[in-house]
Amino acid sequence: MTSRVFGDLEDEEEEEEEEERINPTEVKMSQIVMPCHSNHRQELSVGQLLKWMDSTACLSAERHAGSPCVTASIDDIYFEHTIRRVGLNAVIHFSLSVGIQVSCEDLFTDRHWRVCHAYATFVTQRTSTGQKVTLKPIVPHSQKEQVEYSVAAERRRVRMVHDDIIKDLLSSGSIQEDEMDSDSSAVSNKVAAEKTKVESVELVLPPHANHQVNTFGGQIMAWMVNVATIAASRLCQAHPTLRTIDMFTFRGPSQVGDRLLMRAIVNNAFKNSMEVGVRAEAYHEEGPNRHINSAFMTFEVLDDHGKPCTLPRIRPEPLEGERRFQEAIARKKIRLDRKYIISRKQAEVPLSVPWNPTNQVYLSYNNVSALKMLSARNNWRLSSEKDMVRLYTLEHKSMLSFRVQAEVDVPADRAFCLLSELSDRPSWDTHYKYLRPGAVGSPTSANSPEGILQDFILLASRRKPCGSGDPYVIALRSVTLPTHPPTEGFNRGEVLCAGFTILETKQNKSLISYYNQASPEVLPYISTDIAGLSSSFYHTFCSCSQYLTRRRLQSDSEVQDDRHQASDGPTSLSEALHSTQL
Repeated sequence: MTSRVFGDLEDEEEEEEEEERINPTEVKMSQIVMPCHSNHRQELSVGQLLKWMDSTACLSAERHAGSPCVTASIDDIYFEHTIRRVGLNAVIHFSLSVGIQVSCEDLFTDRHWRVCHAYATFVTQRTSTGQKVTLKPIVPHSQKEQVEYSVAAERRRVRMVHDDIIKDLLSSGSIQEDEMDSDSSAVSNKVAAEKTKVESVELVLPPHANHQVNTFGGQIMAWMVNVATIAASRLCQAHPTLRTIDMFTFRGPSQVGDRLLMRAIVNNAFKNSMEVGVRAEAYHEEGPNRHINSAFMTFEVLDDHGKPCTLPRIRPEPLEGERRFQEAIARKKIRLDRKYIISRKQAEVPLSVPWNPTNQVYLSYNNVSALKMLSARNNWRLSSEKDMVRLYTLEHKSMLSFRVQAEVDVPADRAFCLLSELSDRPSWDTHYKYLRPGAVGSPTSANSPEGILQDFILLASRRKPCGSGDPYVIALRSVTLPTHPPTEGFNRGEVLCAGFTILETKQNKSLISYYNQASPEVLPYISTDIAGLSSSFYHTFCSCSQYLTRRRLQSDSEVQDDRHQASDGPTSLSEALHSTQL
């Protein structure tokens, strides 16, 4: 069961418009921050917070599974704010439906703020006879829950390729140290990494165990945070603040009576942050050590005004230390990509984001999830309709989006295959003059109503359904590529969020919806239709329907032959991008 944070759902005003269905797996926990929960700065200890988060998530997982569950992993955690205890007025609220959100309430001022959010994955314990427990499938009951379900599959994809991205970054030679490393004064002031090493042994006692007599996952995470904080303190000689945790992954259990050996070391230090690697091993008396958990934590040191301080640099140990040093740089780049692409709301980032092989997974995640979130909004308004082709509009925070929808007599999987080939789009969409083939980064040109040609660099992300009721998705958004500057004589257009969802309906038909979050470059094409002065959307969709009907009976080989004859051949760029897995 993969957890899903509430904060990524619709905005509060939209939630008020829609009557919420109570999710049977939702668990809420409230805790008062007591003196025993606080650190030296009278702030809530991160270790204590992780214990509460793990408990809440486990209760929700077991409510769905109907059997004991254990934590398999917790995805990246970003701590947005600290929780300062003043008297006894700080109350922590945990809410989890398929995800965890932590918020804080000041009981004296009635102020509320979000502290952090996380996604957790749990697995069920085998039965006493060793049999695996079969989980009942999650059945989404609303469109919003359907989106949560399918976006969880995107997060799983990101988790599975994380290690491969690290290896690709290191093997490609694209990792470079910061400019500070070339500064001779900085080099002379470097701190040897071995000086930050920390080892700590903990004996697992009954109070540290969960209801299954295994060591409580939240307790292990708390011990790991403790040794990581000590390692970070040895570098900065100050009190560090934990900002992010890279994916706790539980590799195996430990039980009461085990000794847990925690090792921590600063892998690398950057200008204002440092990465600490933590490894947890379990052993029993004279038995061998078992690797049970690993994590990477990012710390900062704040001055009196809450601004990050400059940190001393690290001199890595030979061999293994050098490897950790380089991998820390790769993880920093990945963290920045994730924070820039995934963690920010769609309206807070530029329309066009730089594309490169190191951020392709996160761009694709954002691309697909943004389209699914757009389609799930509940306040679409029917603007016009002609022969069962409907045009809907949505106004939200000064952003206008539109949806064109109609049912076609073509199976959903076939429609997905045909519409995925963007090189065929000019044959049915007169707005497009030409489109060079390629999986992503496709240079596209279109005629504007004013007669000025525009070109686009589009990232195309394609997804098959995650389960029953989930649509096929073809998501599009603009990216920038240094190898493709604006074409001479063209204006470079931008696409924020666009694409198709294709849902299988009865009698082997499919409901096709085209979405576009209208940027200034796109708005002129649809403004007259929205105003009711024309119906070009209808003619374009009819042309698309005819194209699908005409091609539905052709074999895949015939379609490929036709496409090869109609195109000028792939460019070297599109060949390179076509081989990437998005």
